[in-house]
Amino acid sequence: MKSENKTILKERNLKLTIEYNGAKFFGWQKQNEKRTVQGDLEEAFFQLTKQVVEVEGSGRTDRGVHAMGQVATVKILSAIPTENFKVALNNLLAEDVRVKSVEEVDLDFHARFSAKKKTYKYVVDLNETASAINCDLVGHYPYKIDVKKIRKAKQMLVGKHNFKGFCSADTNVKNFEREIYKIDFSLKKNIAIFEVTGNGFLYNMVRILVGTMLDGGRGKITLDSIKKALETGERKYAGTTMPAGGLYLKCVEYNKQ
Repeated sequence: MKSENKTILKERNLKLTIEYNGAKFFGWQKQNEKRTVQGDLEEAFFQLTKQVVEVEGSGRTDRGVHAMGQVATVKILSAIPTENFKVALNNLLAEDVRVKSVEEVDLDFHARFSAKKKTYKYVVDLNETASAINCDLVGHYPYKIDVKKIRKAKQMLVGKHNFKGFCSADTNVKNFEREIYKIDFSLKKNIAIFEVTGNGFLYNMVRILVGTMLDGGRGKITLDSIKKALETGERKYAGTTMPAGGLYLKCVEYNKQ
C-alpha cells in the first residue's frame, strides 16, 4: 500500500506594503459592520487561502486618512509562492486599496513593534475656495501664511518633547513623550506640503502639529503659545486639528531584517 505524500506547511510571516484612499473607510482597524482596511485585507486573504488570519498594521489610521506606504504583517500557512500574493490579493480587493509589495520576513518581525520611524505627509489647499474635486484628498486652510513664521514654528517642534498638548483629549496612553526627527515644509501655487518624521505619534498628533504650524504662520497663535503647549501639555495652547483627508501615512522604516 502506497503511503500518501502530504505537504507539511510551515508558518510564514508576510510583510505587506499597502496603499489606500481612506475616504470610504472607517479607518484601518476592523469594526463590526463597517468597512475598514484591515477588514478588507483579511477578507481577501480568506477568499484566497480559506484561512482566518489577522493582518497587523504598523499603526491605525483614522477614518478618512490615506496611506502611501502602510506596512502590515500576517502569519499564514500556505504553499502559495510569495511573489504570487500581490497579484492575487489585488484581484480580490477594491480599487481604493492596493498591495504594492509582499515579502517573506522572519517570524519575529512585526509591522508595529519592529518599526523605527514613520513619516506622515499632510497636503493643504490654501486657496480661498476649497476644491470640490480634491475635497477628500487635501486639508483646506483659506488664509495667508508667513513662510518664515511657519519655519520658526516647525523648528520648535523638532526634537524629543512631551506632546500631550498636541493630541486628542481621549488619547489612551500614559507616556506622551515622542521624538520628531524632522519636519519638511514646501509651498507651491497655494498648495502646502508638510512631511513629519518621528519615532511614533499620538492620536491626531500630526493633524494638530500641522494646524499649529499653520496657525503660527497665520499669526493666530504665537511662538510663546507653542512653547507653553510643549511645557504644560495643555491642548489650549496648540493649534487647529486639521481635517483627516489631507493626511497620508507616507512610509514606515525598519532596521535591516
